[in-house]
Amino acid sequence: MKNKFLLFAFIMLASVSFTKAQNTIIKANLLSPLVRTGSFFVEHKLNDNSSIQLGLLYTGNTWDDTKVRGWGITPEYRFYLSESPAPKGFFVAPYARYLNYNLENDANDEATLNGFGAGLIIGQQYIFKKRVSFEWFFGPGYTSINLDTKSGAEEDFDTDNWDGFTLRAGLTVGIAF
Repeated sequence: MKNKFLLFAFIMLASVSFTKAQNTIIKANLLSPLVRTGSFFVEHKLNDNSSIQLGLLYTGNTWDDTKVRGWGITPEYRFYLSESPAPKGFFVAPYARYLNYNLENDANDEATLNGFGAGLIIGQQYIFKKRVSFEWFFGPGYTSINLDTKSGAEEDFDTDNWDGFTLRAGLTVGIAF
């Protein structure tokens, strides 16, 4: 049910792209594959100074002895501070994040990790030929997690990558509609 809701939300936000020309951008994070993750975004311009963005991620990575499989969703609101109209130029964006991961370690212990977080990023987005976007962003965030062990103990899982203060960064490339 959660996956159907995420897919529906992503399609609805993407479909807004056809209401006005070049106000919506679909993009992919080029750094995500480095950590065996797919990270995709849909950004939609609200006015000349702001936009909303919805990010979806799926990961299938291994940290230390823990296999991690799951997804996350990251909504954000962008304030564009440059003279160029959104979605082009320098921006500041508060964001929220929800993570839902299944963990399994080498001893076959299993757990579910749910995380809620928020943060603030800064970045710059460039639009080339009115269709191709390139963007960089980074900033701090904080995530609080809940670990539900199905077998084993909480100490059997390394959750330091998600719990507490983190740094969020990326380079994206996309297509504007």
